[in-house]
Order: sequence, then C-alpha cells, then structure tokens
Amino acid sequence: MITGELKQDIDALWLEFWQGGITNPLTVIEQITYLMFVRLLDVKEARDENREHRGGKAFRRRYAADQQDLRWSRFRHMGAQDMLPLVRDKVFPHFRKATTGGATFAEFMKDAQLMIQKPSLLVKAVGIIDKLPLTEGDTKGDLYEYLLGKLTTAGINGQFRTPRHIIRLMVDMLEPQPTEVVADPAAGTGGFLVQVMEHLVEEFTSPEGVMVETDADTGESYKILSGDLLEGHWEHIRSGMFHGFDFDATMLRIAAMNLMLHGVDDPDIHYQDTLSNSFAERFPLASHESFDIVLANPPFKGSLDYEDVDANLLRQVKTRKTELLFLVLILRMLKLGGRSATIVPDGVLFGSSTAHVALRKLLIDNNQLEAVISLPSGVFKPYAGVSTGILIFTKGGRTDQVFFYDVEADGFSLDDKRVPAKENDLPDCLARWQARDSKKDMDRTDKAFFVPASEIREANYDLSLSRYKERVYEEKEYDPPQAILERMKALNNDIANDLAELEDILG
Repeated sequence: MITGELKQDIDALWLEFWQGGITNPLTVIEQITYLMFVRLLDVKEARDENREHRGGKAFRRRYAADQQDLRWSRFRHMGAQDMLPLVRDKVFPHFRKATTGGATFAEFMKDAQLMIQKPSLLVKAVGIIDKLPLTEGDTKGDLYEYLLGKLTTAGINGQFRTPRHIIRLMVDMLEPQPTEVVADPAAGTGGFLVQVMEHLVEEFTSPEGVMVETDADTGESYKILSGDLLEGHWEHIRSGMFHGFDFDATMLRIAAMNLMLHGVDDPDIHYQDTLSNSFAERFPLASHESFDIVLANPPFKGSLDYEDVDANLLRQVKTRKTELLFLVLILRMLKLGGRSATIVPDGVLFGSSTAHVALRKLLIDNNQLEAVISLPSGVFKPYAGVSTGILIFTKGGRTDQVFFYDVEADGFSLDDKRVPAKENDLPDCLARWQARDSKKDMDRTDKAFFVPASEIREANYDLSLSRYKERVYEEKEYDPPQAILERMKALNNDIANDLAELEDILG
C-alpha cells in the first residue's frame, strides 16, 4: 500500500487533471499511464545504455541519435509553452512507433493521443510523475493499483477491479510455467496477465540473477529480478504466451502498456466480446482448446440476449447469465488438462436453477473441480459488497475430492476504506493448498478441508462452503435467573440508599 507523501502526490496529480478539464476517470488514468510509459521508456533506454557501457551488450535502441530531445530526461526540464507541442506532436507519435511491441500493440497505440490542452497542466503532471518511484517494482505496482482504485466507473456492466493480492493468490495456486499459454477472456487492465509475468520472474531468477541498480536521480538502490532462468523462453513469453480480450478499448490500451512495462513486448490483446458469436468467427483457435491456463474475474452484469451469445455455449448451459456463460467459455478455451482459477459470485456455488445445477454438474462430472475458495464479502469494496468465491478446475479428468478453504480475512479491513489489517488468511490458504492431502484434511471445523464428490452430488451439486463446514460453538454458562435477580435487587437497594443520602444533603 502507498501512504503519506506518495499518496498525496497521486491525489494532487488527479486533482490537477480534474481542474484542467479532464474529468473522466478512465481518461485520467489513460493519460497518466501514457506519461508513465514515456518516462519508463527513457528509464529502460538509460538502463540498457549502462549495461552496454559496462558489458558491451548491444540492444535495440528506442531513440536514434537525432531523437534524444524526445526522451523524458530531456524534455522534463522544458518550459510549459515548449513542452506541450513537443510532447503532443513529436513524443507521442514516436512512442507509438518506437516501442518494441508488435502489430497488435501498434494497433491499440495508433489512437493514443495527448488529451492535455493546457501547457501548465502538462508541466505539473510531468513534474509529479517524475517524482514517482516508478523504477521500484513493488512500489510501481502499488502506485498503479492506487490509480486504478480511483476508477469510480468501476462496477458499470458488472466490472469490478480485482485486488492485486487476490490475483496473486490465484496465480500462485496455478503455478504457471514459462512454456505455457495464458489467457484472460475479460482482461480489463491486464492484472492477471501481469501477475503471471511477475510470478515467472520471481520464480525463475537465481540468486546470482538478482541485480542491484541505483536510481540516477535519487541515488537510492533497488533490486531488479532478471529472470535469468527463463533463458530460452523469452521469445515465447514476449510474443506467444499472453492473450487478453475485452470490449473496452481504453482498458485494453492500459492493459497493453501494463504488460509491456512488465517485459511482455508483444502481448496478444484484442477488442472482443468473448461471449458473442463473433469470438469464434474472429478467433477460431483462441476460442477453442488453445490455452494451458485461463485466469478471470468475469463481469457479473446479469443477463444477455440469446441472440448475442455464441450458440456453442448455450448448448452446454442454456442461460443468459454471464457468470455461468463465462465458465462454459473458459472450459471451451482450455486445452485438455488445462487449468483455470476464476472468480464467481456466490450464487454460482449454490443457485438452484436448472442452469446453475447444470453448470456445477458439468464441472464435477465432466472435469476436475479441484478447489472452492470462499472469499469474504468485503473483498470488492468500495465497489460492491458482493460475496464471491474462487473456482480452481482442470479441463477433463474426473472429480473425486474438492478442496474447500474459508478465507475470513484478506489482510485488509472489510469496510469501504480497505485499510491494511493484521488478519490475513491468504498465505495460509496457499500453504494449505500446496500441502493438501485429501486423506488428512478431513476436519470440517478447520479452515481447509476436503469434501468427496459423491457427497456434493447428493447435495444437488451445492458448492457453498456453509453446506459442508462445521461450526464449533462454545457453550456459555450463565448464573441461574434467581441469582441474577438477587444481584439486581441488591443493586437497586444501593441506588435507593444513594438517592436518599443525596436527598438529605440537599435538605
């Protein structure tokens, strides 16, 4: 979490945009992201120049000799009247072309433009962004998370920003490998895909691959994980591993930049409603048995018209509810043996409609439902208090036992403020999952336990944790009513005596 001066800087930057006439929260975030991206391009260029100077390792330059004035470190010192035309007319066109991204990224960036019209606003924005610690990995992630937290439009069409620590739990539970292909059919700002990339770099960096660099401006040192053990996989990671789809073009531009800032040079990001008939038509491979991993927090926006939905999905579960259709879609997108971690509203776990039961039956009888993680209802506050869970499943196989975990605390308060708290079940949830043993984890009074698939079938495929968890209630012992009555009488006598004494004093 970011606090204090850093938080004040972001709030001040946000206020500057609003006072400058840019009031759409998504546009504000997009513009800030562009400027952060331009600054980080220069940081990467300087870092590569240092490495080339130290070790002679050549790199693909982002700025030619006659384009040095387009670098952040150069134009940030300019005055307002000179900076605006340079950034608008030269820097923006350059960064749309100068990135190492491929055709897909270029397609999204072609419409990127500087919306800032006031020279003074640009100077203030550049000044504040220049002070942000963007070179520090964790802080950069927290900064971006805080920015995205200002999306007051979140919740429209059922889209809720997924907290980063929940995403991390889901990614860590699936343990993606560098040879796999990953997708998110409702990618939003790319949080799941970015976390997969961060997971790979963390898991595949040797002790020797941890580098310490110094910020040229502040003089502070920070660690960089090189991902040196990923050697031989980088081409696949940069251009073949990550795939995202969404029907909000602005979100996708942010997702593309987010991924590129995390080392995915050519993410496969597409503008597409993945539940529609056109998905299979436009992306026949992506829509059918193409992915090893699918991570998602699909929008829960209610119902769709049958005419808009891919008929192949309706053949599996006849419904108009998006939360059910997305699960069928994910099963369709996965390769045989592919696995998914997907957030669903609690209604999916226990709904009694024909479609709800059919969906759970499909997961259990025709695939391997591995885990149901129950999340506390405050996880998505302040956007919504909806209760949710995480379904972990593998395409194909069969379900014998299902792992349940009751997350009661996620490290933050469960009110609208969502401030850090001591109680956090997520590390234990991951540890219990990694050490799971269906023969030992049988205590249903515990947070983690297994339930046989046969029992779930007998319960009409109900997957709600409350159906199987046994609550332990401590018996309270109370004094007999007569004893309590005697104490009350004695107390009343004391009060009467005190009042009598007070009355004598007042005489």
